[in-house]
Amino acid sequence: MKNISGLWLALLLLLAVPNAQAQKFGWVDSEFIMGKMPEYAKAKTELDALSDTWQKEIEAQKKDLDKLYRTYQAEEVVLTEAMKKKRQDEILKKEQDIKAYQNKQFGYEGQLFKKRQELNKPVQDKVFEACEKVAKKKSLAVLFDKSGDLTMLYTNPAHDYTEFVLEELGLGAEDRNQPGPKGPLKTVAPPKTPVDPNFESDSGTPEPVLTPKTKAPATKSTRPVKKTSK
Repeated sequence: MKNISGLWLALLLLLAVPNAQAQKFGWVDSEFIMGKMPEYAKAKTELDALSDTWQKEIEAQKKDLDKLYRTYQAEEVVLTEAMKKKRQDEILKKEQDIKAYQNKQFGYEGQLFKKRQELNKPVQDKVFEACEKVAKKKSLAVLFDKSGDLTMLYTNPAHDYTEFVLEELGLGAEDRNQPGPKGPLKTVAPPKTPVDPNFESDSGTPEPVLTPKTKAPATKSTRPVKKTSK
């Protein structure tokens, strides 16, 4: 559905812009751009650290649950029904607590999701501002995001403005958007094919090598010779 809605959005943008065929369009790769930003790398490191901490806490809780369950199994034969029920309720509550904590930290709109939005928003805002500046400088009517919800089946490199956005952010590569160096033209003579006297022809027998001073060897005729009567 996202892809279909993205295509409809692109069509609406094309129809909304007057003289769409005369307008300039471009695209960028926002994920590639953010991957080059130090702020994004710092945010990712912080998110990875939080995720690792919460995951270790969950693993520790699961070990406690496993220990609680093994203890119950070992003592089950000597427990009364009331004591069994109490132990089972403790185990069930422990399982529910672990699931609730896991969902709170890693679930949809959980702590990790909210923290990612908090840390990435300043980075995304900077990319958006840089894209807006590039679009205005290059007189672009629409600037698409290749890594967004819009599915782009084909992208012409001539309309790629990713490097211009990186330059706007001060992260442009010196070897991009520059003409290649022109060196002296060199001509290479084709190699001569060596003549091998032992080269076999299609018939499987070596062919004799003829030189200006040698004559072709005489060959014996295989046709019968008719005798003339005297």
